[in-house]
Amino acid sequence: MHSKKLMHQASLLGEAIEDARKFGWELGDGKVTHSWSVLVEAVQNHVKSLNWGYRTSLSDKNVKYLNAFGKLIDEHTIKTVNKRKKEAVITAANIVIATGERPRYPDIPGAREHCITSDDLFSMTTPPGRTLVVGASYVALECAGFLAGVGFDVTCMVRSIFLRGFDQSMADKIGDHMGAHGVKFIRPAVPTKVELIEDGPPKKLRVEFKNLKTDEVRTEEYNTVLLAVGRDSCTQGIGLDEVGVKMNPRTGRLLTTYEQTNVPHIFGIGDILEGKPQLTPVAIQAGKLLARRLFGGSTVECDYVNVPTTVFTPLEYGCIGLSEEDAIAKYGEENLEIYHTYYEPLEWTVPGRGENVCYMKLICDLSDQERVIGFHVLGPNAGEITQGFGVAIKAGATKAHFDEAIGIHPTCAENFTLLNITKRSGEDPAAKGC
Repeated sequence: MHSKKLMHQASLLGEAIEDARKFGWELGDGKVTHSWSVLVEAVQNHVKSLNWGYRTSLSDKNVKYLNAFGKLIDEHTIKTVNKRKKEAVITAANIVIATGERPRYPDIPGAREHCITSDDLFSMTTPPGRTLVVGASYVALECAGFLAGVGFDVTCMVRSIFLRGFDQSMADKIGDHMGAHGVKFIRPAVPTKVELIEDGPPKKLRVEFKNLKTDEVRTEEYNTVLLAVGRDSCTQGIGLDEVGVKMNPRTGRLLTTYEQTNVPHIFGIGDILEGKPQLTPVAIQAGKLLARRLFGGSTVECDYVNVPTTVFTPLEYGCIGLSEEDAIAKYGEENLEIYHTYYEPLEWTVPGRGENVCYMKLICDLSDQERVIGFHVLGPNAGEITQGFGVAIKAGATKAHFDEAIGIHPTCAENFTLLNITKRSGEDPAAKGC
């Protein structure tokens, strides 16, 4: 998370440098260049400091840390093996599984031999050069966005839709913006083979791919192929089957009720839970609340619905609650009022970044005083905006609460207090000045 946000920031700074000229900054006649190695070193130093901090915090709380592979022997016992092959046995009244996921590799020739994942990108010491990103997940689009933003030639190969599971009208707007700002798309297509044609650095890779509409097979050459086609749960081979923990056989994710598996004293948190948001803050919150229920007498359970999150694409996308598609499926289109508008950040006016690019909408439940059940914003600093409104949505905010709030002028977020155009009306939501 930290790595991609820092690289996203590097990309934004590149845009800011171009904008600076319009605001009177004289940067000289020479071209401003970017050093990939300096960025990677800075990111890795930050990650190392975080890891050290976590280890120190565990020690301060008298938590014993074992760097070892663990496997359940029975419902209360784990056998561990460290890198020196030393074994140990641990018993516990309660066991929490939080093994996370690893990037998935497609079953095609050359994928594991010649391709990288986002895990590798953040520590890659040589510049990636001409890059193919395979996938349309938030990880894929974030990586494609910041690589293009720091000056690399980037193509994104998409099998079907952008950002599966997210609001599709917002996802399409993200794709349009990225396409207009240097990211090329091959869609709908999938890679069928990756070959090394010249060792590096930089390497040269030939990618064979198939167009899913026409069945046409083509090839292109790249220096780096980054796979972002999903992640697999690290739940196999750790003894869960042997002790009877139920999992989805297709995904390997645990079937739980408020983090508890069917084995009463075995729990799970994080990405390995079936049907739960795969986000680090969600895992942290769920783990914290689970600990309070187990040892502090609390009854508070994790809310997996009103979860604020942000996709750090070049134009950030923040959302809370239901997508438009999910809201319609759950409540029916006739029971919803959807307010929306385009808006132009003041900071964009001087450099002329474009008027009807940034967009926001509120999805409201008409049967419950127009309670906001979906919050969506596409624009700069969407993460900061979304986090602020996350508290209001969690507290049950209605459209009237938004209307009654006084906006801070001139900000992007204030537009949420001014929304008056509904999709039902058919009126044009284009920006109309201040």
